[in-house]
Parts: sequence; C-alpha cells; structure tokens
Amino acid sequence: MKKIMKMMLGGFLVFGLIISNISMVSVYASSSDTGAIGALQDKEFTLNEMLEYAIEDEYLAQTEYDLIMKEFNVTRPFSNIIKSEGTHISLLEPLFDKYNVVIPNKDWESLLEVPSSLNEAYEVGVEAEIKNIAMYELFLKQDLPDDVRTVFERLKSASENHLRSFERQVDRKIGGNFNKNN
Repeated sequence: MKKIMKMMLGGFLVFGLIISNISMVSVYASSSDTGAIGALQDKEFTLNEMLEYAIEDEYLAQTEYDLIMKEFNVTRPFSNIIKSEGTHISLLEPLFDKYNVVIPNKDWESLLEVPSSLNEAYEVGVEAEIKNIAMYELFLKQDLPDDVRTVFERLKSASENHLRSFERQVDRKIGGNFNKNN
C-alpha cells in the first residue's frame, strides 16, 4: 500500500510539474510532521490525527499566502484562496468540537519560508495544493464518519480548484505574458 501511495503521489507531482513546466520548490521551511507533508509520511491515522493534519495544512496555506501577498504586494489569486482557507477552517472547527479534538495552536509563520520570487510563489502554490489533494485522497480511503467524509470531500474539491488557479498563474509566467513588474 505504501509503495502504491508513493507511486500515486509521485505521479501527481510529476504530472503537475510537467503540465506547469516548473521545478520543485520547498513549501515549508522546517516542519516535516505538519499538515499534508506530515500526513503523507504517515501510514495509519486516527480520526484525531486526520483532523489535526487537515487543519494544520489549512492554517499553513492561509499563513503562507498572506505572507506572499505582503512580500510581493499582490492580491490575486492569493486573496481569494485565503478566503477559501478561512472557510475550510470553519468547516473543520465543528468537527474538532464534536469529536473532542484540540485544535493545534502553533506559530505558523515560523514553519514557513517566503519564496524568493512571485514566480516561485505560484510554484509553491501548485506544490502545496498537489500535496493537499493527495492528503485528502489518502484520508478518504479511511473509515470515516459521514460528516468528516463530507468535509474532506469538499476540501479536496476546493484544493483542486486552487491548483487550477495556481497552474494558470504559472502558465502565464512561462507562456511569455509575464509582466516584469510582478
């Protein structure tokens, strides 16, 4: 199973990178046991762990995209996606209450590294969404309560939309429509 998951994840990453014609970039600077990165390294999950990984990844994305907007003085597509991440968090929070799970409270900024360019920021967005989708696909293979399954399906679908948005940005930069002031 682990080998199949690695092959599937590798396939998603290669597919995303080929389509976008980008190189792999680092999303999270220091923590490999947090969010989607941590989940994709795990073999078995409790409900608590899945909820924690999910909300960590949403907080990390929200914080990363906020830092990128401030660093590069841009709004789209990051501002729209930040709003979505807030919605994702609000969908997860009631599950934490219902299943008596403590919401992780971390210094999210300390776990992140701001990309060196706007172009790299779009690439980071692609990579982060690919990992987020893979995480939710892995979770959806588990035995889940119906309410958790519904939320995870919705979050996976939203990440697929975010991925397309970031891929469009990368394609614009590579396709020659790059405004050097961005």
